[in-house]
Amino acid sequence: MNQRKATPILPPKEFAKRVIKYAVFATILLAFSLGIGVLGYHYIGTLNWIDSIYNASMILTGMGPVDEMKTDAAKLFASSYAIFSGVIFLSTVAIFFAPFAHRLMHLLRIEDIDN
Repeated sequence: MNQRKATPILPPKEFAKRVIKYAVFATILLAFSLGIGVLGYHYIGTLNWIDSIYNASMILTGMGPVDEMKTDAAKLFASSYAIFSGVIFLSTVAIFFAPFAHRLMHLLRIEDIDN
């Protein structure tokens, strides 16, 4: 994806394909991360499935925990998952917006500094 000033900007149809590809990857990453949280809250935190989904979703989006964890193992999982979720959520946002940022830099003719 290293494009130079002389490289023409992608046509809208190709750009839409790129956006969809990045959005699908970001969605898969979020779903995988949510799955980790749901399984952890269900099996380690001993929450039922709905509460596990609710807790994992709230943590993954940065809203905070809902249910109190009773055991030390559950507290350690919740702590680890919260740190993991923060990184994943920010990474997912960056992945989703990368094609738009790239297109904007291309339109504004911004190049790498080391060129």
